[in-house]
Amino acid sequence: MPIDANKWKHDIGGGGWGNNELESYTNLATNAAHDGSGHFVITARKETYTGADGNTRNYTSARVNTAGKFTTKYGRVEARMRLPIGRGIWPAFWMLGDNIGTARWPGCGEIDIMEHIGHQVSTVYGTLHGPGYSGGNSISASYTLPNSQRFTDAFHVFVVEWEPNVVRWYVDSTLYATRTPASLPAGTTWVYDHPFFLIMNLAVGGNWPGAPDVNTVFPQTLTVDWVRVYQR
Repeated sequence: MPIDANKWKHDIGGGGWGNNELESYTNLATNAAHDGSGHFVITARKETYTGADGNTRNYTSARVNTAGKFTTKYGRVEARMRLPIGRGIWPAFWMLGDNIGTARWPGCGEIDIMEHIGHQVSTVYGTLHGPGYSGGNSISASYTLPNSQRFTDAFHVFVVEWEPNVVRWYVDSTLYATRTPASLPAGTTWVYDHPFFLIMNLAVGGNWPGAPDVNTVFPQTLTVDWVRVYQR
């Protein structure tokens, strides 16, 4: 069963997505579908694929977003997920300002609720990107599971609480980062005061995780139990 088209749509293409990613995102059921047990599963596969954009890639995966269908301004945004594993594997649950068409990135703002680098098996990251503090200069924090637990072995809940002038990140019930305008570099702007849309994706390769290696197993799956958005 495909994703709910009333709330989500697919990003499609293999152009690297600004990060030198190695996959081609498709809308194929082999890359994104419900599994019959209530989960939405994004699957990254090692296969040669040429998309409609003409780019030929050696991996396929999926990226879905709610642009034009659902946005939120403030609230609690959370997802219960089980993460993939392996070098070069890069799942993310994040938000972009819905004014990206005019403000462009990073002026629109980006809130990364969860990013995971597949060879860092116990750690996830939460990050703000905005004008003057994006990419390698972003405002980031990390959370590491205790006792060498791995994010691929169980479901965990990844949360952002977003209110005027504050963003808080949680894994399960643990608050691990809080950011306010005072957290930003001098002279830069807090741009988290307008509606944002949601994105979920599973990238292969890219500037941050690097490429898969001989030990990376495919396929890899990002399994989503639910996504929930609450207003205060």
